[in-house]
Amino acid sequence: MRKFVSFIVGTLMGALVGATLAILLAPASGEEMRGQIRERAFAMRDELTEAAQAKRIELEKQLQSMRQPKESVPAEAAKG
Repeated sequence: MRKFVSFIVGTLMGALVGATLAILLAPASGEEMRGQIRERAFAMRDELTEAAQAKRIELEKQLQSMRQPKESVPAEAAKG
């Protein structure tokens, strides 16, 4: 889980640096740039939401499998 959090933090930091450089070096007007940033921010939010939902489903399945009692092997069958 710690690696996942580190990955997300790194991704967000990279996105922030990239966005800053894009704003500083962009040939588009301010209004066009704000529109592009808004669209990209919404797209990123949607992608993060989808990733979080997928991870939640995966973790819920793991939790459910852990909660289910495992079938015990009868003593006679274990002896062979």
